[in-house]
Amino acid sequence: MSAEKDSFAKFLKHFDQGTVLFNEGDEGEEMYIIRSGKVAIKKRVPHGEIVVAVLEKGDFFGEMAMLEHIPRTAGAEVVEDGDLIVIGELAARAEGAPVLAKPSVAETTSKPAAPQQAEAIAYFISKASGNVFPVFKTDSLIGRYDSVTGQTPEVDLTNEDSARNISRRHARFVFKDGKPFVAEEIGTMNGTFLNNTKLATGVITPIKDGDEFVLCRLALTFRMPSGK
Repeated sequence: MSAEKDSFAKFLKHFDQGTVLFNEGDEGEEMYIIRSGKVAIKKRVPHGEIVVAVLEKGDFFGEMAMLEHIPRTAGAEVVEDGDLIVIGELAARAEGAPVLAKPSVAETTSKPAAPQQAEAIAYFISKASGNVFPVFKTDSLIGRYDSVTGQTPEVDLTNEDSARNISRRHARFVFKDGKPFVAEEIGTMNGTFLNNTKLATGVITPIKDGDEFVLCRLALTFRMPSGK
């Protein structure tokens, strides 16, 4: 057994499949590191919950609630039996918290920026970060903030695209006759893809729950409320 594993042996616990580690909104004083098994990170939506990421060996989550004393921004459930290192706040201070190389999906999932009284008609979820982008309008622009015009698209992917590969007006979501569609905007650079098929500019194309929607290299999963 390695020295690293030895140092965390006292914090190692086994969890069975189906164990709910915490729910969104809970207070929390523990963080978790996965040694084996899988954990689903869940986010509340108006009609239930959606899984925004499934974490595996080596991933960690829950550190922001422990360190910043804020409610859990997502829920976590064990979906495959496994062993997790559970570090409480007092233990972390006494023993020295592990070095964290990246922010966890569970604590960085974005909250809707639109008015809370509105109900989203669809969602785009970043495959890289797990961030959830709700869609509130039946005709919504997808892209980046335009500093020249001051325009912010309804689905703002600015923080997801640090390399600025996505066009400011990259694509459009349209909800028509009770069905969702997407289209690439005129002037878009670097391509738009739906389930690995490149979209023609200006042509609205049906999109369904679970489809992969890629703007240049940024992959999004499309979700309808309650998987409609």
